[in-house]
Formats: sequence, C-alpha cells, structure tokens
Amino acid sequence: MALVTLQLESKHLYGNTTVSVILPDRPFMEDPQKLYSKKKKYKVLWLLHGTFGDHSDWVRKSMIELYATEKNYIVVMPSALNTVYENWPNFAMGYNMWDFVFEELMPLVYNWFPASRKREDNFVAGLSMGGRGTMKFVCAHPELFSKAAVLSSSPRDLREELAHISELPPQFRERLLHDIERAGGEKEFLLSNENTWDHCKTLVDNAYPVKLYFTCGEADQAYPQWLKFKQYAEEIGLDARFESVPSYRHEWRFWDLSIEKALAFFEEK
Repeated sequence: MALVTLQLESKHLYGNTTVSVILPDRPFMEDPQKLYSKKKKYKVLWLLHGTFGDHSDWVRKSMIELYATEKNYIVVMPSALNTVYENWPNFAMGYNMWDFVFEELMPLVYNWFPASRKREDNFVAGLSMGGRGTMKFVCAHPELFSKAAVLSSSPRDLREELAHISELPPQFRERLLHDIERAGGEKEFLLSNENTWDHCKTLVDNAYPVKLYFTCGEADQAYPQWLKFKQYAEEIGLDARFESVPSYRHEWRFWDLSIEKALAFFEEK
C-alpha cells in the first residue's frame, strides 16, 4: 500500500493544509512498470473525520489502509478542523472548507492521482461531525456520489429544535445559536446545507439516486436521535439501510468495525 501525506497551500483555506491519501497496493507478482503504465482508474472513498480530528485520524485509529487496499480503493482524508465541512469566511483570513473540497481538493485528486471520476466509483463516509458532512455532500451533490455511509450521526429536525431552543441543554443551545449566526439568521440557516433533515427529501426519486448506510452504537448518546431519523427516513421513503450495534458508544472500536461494513456496502450491486 502507499500512504501519501499531501501538504499544500490552499486558495480556499488561506494557508497550508494536510490531506492523507491511501493508494491501492501493487500485487506482489506484478511488474511495477506494467502496473504503473496501465493508467487504470480506481474507486475513490472521500473519508471525513469527526470533531477535534484531522487528516490522520482514520489512518492512526482504524484499519482503513488494510480494508481499502483489499478492495483497491483510493481513500482521501482531508483536515477540516471543527468546521462541520462548511465555509467559515469570518474565521481568521477565511477558512472555506466546503469550497476547498469541491473546487480544489477534488480537481487535485482526479488530475494528480489515478482516481475515477465516475459517479458509480465515488463514495463518501464520515463519523460524527464527518457524518454530518457526508449528508451535506450527498444532499447538495448527489450527482457526484453513488453511495454514502454515516457513522454515529444522523440529520436533526432543526425546525423542531428552533421551536424548543430554550429547552435544549446549554452546550447544544450555544452550538445551535453559533450555527445560526454563521448562516446569517434562522431563515438562512434552514435553507443552508446544515438542514439535511429537510434536504434529504430531495434524494427520494432523484435523478441521481444515492444509497445510504446509517449505523450507530446503541450505547451512543447520538442513538435516540438516530432512531428518530430512522423513523422519519422510512416515512419519506429514503433509500437507506440502518444498522445499530449493542453496547458500542461514540468510539473508535465501533468506527473501525463500521467502516469495514461500509466498504462492503459500497461493493454491493
């Protein structure tokens, strides 16, 4: 296997950033010259980290290298700080993570690596905050991804939360108010990428169908919300598979187990 640590100056992040990229393995008996001159294109997994993480999380804390090379995947893992994969123009000189992914990182990967641009060869997955990013990506750009996996996360009914904002625990209320301020107000917030509860309806009967896999540990604090979204997804007819696992919390043992299952899901016909 090849693990590339890509350090680059980003136009959209206004500074340097680091991306980890896993490249497929060379079969033991295959001649390197023949392999690297084939110009073969490989499937791509855009893999997103959670809050407080960075590009190295998945490589250091899971067996993603093994799982990916078994299936000949390219895996792209950017660093997103705690941006929830959104643009933050008012942070420092600007930190526009959304624009970086779609307008900078994707062109780089497709042109500098043997990565397939085909929709059926592109998947996105993420844990926790990365799960939020995953849903944003597929709701906004279903034409780019054929399947997605959301680990220990699920869309939230933001309209209901706003209606009962005073009843939310302080840390959740402050985070919600922060997101509203970033979006420019409540109306803008409900129209923004953040509102995947509403936007996932557009995936039903879409010209670009995206198959979704949701999984969560039953001891995770996110599990009650996960169950609520599961019921909602079934009501609107979302093409999604839900799998819960007893005992697991918000933890890397669960995410390692889950990403292997997600890769198997991506391979299903």
